[in-house]
Amino acid sequence: MRVPAPPSSSSPLLLLAGLYAAQGLPYGFFTLALPVLMREAGWSLTALGFLQFLAAPWVLKLLWAPWVDHHGARRTWLLSMQLASCALALAMAWLGFHEGSVALFVAVFVFNLFAATQDVATDGLAVRLLSASQRGVANGIQVGAYRFGMVLGGGLLLWVFARTGWTVTFLGMAALLALLTLPVWRMREPAAIAPAPQPDDRPRGRQLAWLWLSRALRPGVLTLAGLIFCFRFGDQMGAGLITPFLLDQGLDKADLALLKGTVGSGTSLLGAALGGALMLRVGRRTALLGSGMLQAAVYALYVAAALGVGGLPLLWGATMLEGVIGTMVTVALFSLMMDAADPAHAGTDYTLLGSVGVSLAALGSVAGGLVGDTLGYAWAFGAGALVSLAGLLALVRWLDAHPVNARVREAW
Repeated sequence: MRVPAPPSSSSPLLLLAGLYAAQGLPYGFFTLALPVLMREAGWSLTALGFLQFLAAPWVLKLLWAPWVDHHGARRTWLLSMQLASCALALAMAWLGFHEGSVALFVAVFVFNLFAATQDVATDGLAVRLLSASQRGVANGIQVGAYRFGMVLGGGLLLWVFARTGWTVTFLGMAALLALLTLPVWRMREPAAIAPAPQPDDRPRGRQLAWLWLSRALRPGVLTLAGLIFCFRFGDQMGAGLITPFLLDQGLDKADLALLKGTVGSGTSLLGAALGGALMLRVGRRTALLGSGMLQAAVYALYVAAALGVGGLPLLWGATMLEGVIGTMVTVALFSLMMDAADPAHAGTDYTLLGSVGVSLAALGSVAGGLVGDTLGYAWAFGAGALVSLAGLLALVRWLDAHPVNARVREAW
């Protein structure tokens, strides 16, 4: 039985929006700023793809997700990670960095570690609070809030960085993260839907490993995660190349802050709203299939631009469409993942699908970089579109026959 939202002075949706925006803020800055700085320093597309390994905590979080899910209050986890991120931003403002600094890469990795752990607690909270009818709209808000955080990080903070430097930029990041932490201070801990598993006589590490394996080995779970991975792998082959491609087309950091950061991420807010509305009108199947096919078509525009067609207007159009349609796909996919999660193990189940199916697919950026360095941007964008489309069709066909559980069957 679903537990009602805890009484609070602020809406649960406002709380979730603040938490997801806090994740998107540093991610937006680092995924846009780092590739630009490294490309200007002469890094190859393949080397840029390996920057994705700094996001390894988003894959590895499945190892500690059962601990976050069943030990300690969610409010404690959320406040700890949020405040730790603020402290790290302040430390980065004080230390200062330069392009290619090992300390900078370590700091990005630690930022991702804090955000990934916060995400486990946040996703579990969302699964517990939301009904089936709410999950589609709520995922629109979730993705929209995350993209809004990316607007702040990849647009506003990159613009500040281009005109000031590391210190002012990270002071601004710390202030924004502190502001987004305010809703957490006033939240109340939701009641557990089911009691956490009782400890046995095995060492605690083995208890957690057994719990994780028991969730992973449920019928259809690993197959679903693998198919999501195939779909997202193709998407990441193209998405990881967009920023260096725009830079190689002659745009500078200020132009990128406007086009890819503010405008591109801003249009994704429209995509989040459209994706949430689509969840109310059609099932997950129609929404995922339709938006996924449109997303593959968007990469055809980048292929044309890479072949010298369209010039700057086509780059603007492709970036805006990628923001809208890519977000619609994410809303549908995340709603499906939330459907597949058991509320009693919400953080663990959602993290398993997210880590294997979504975060691990960031390896597609490495594959895209290899293809781009070897054959050029046009081939890389085209290959990404084809792999993404093949993964999408396989995912939809499999779910038609294997809806995993009653929650997925109801929404599909």
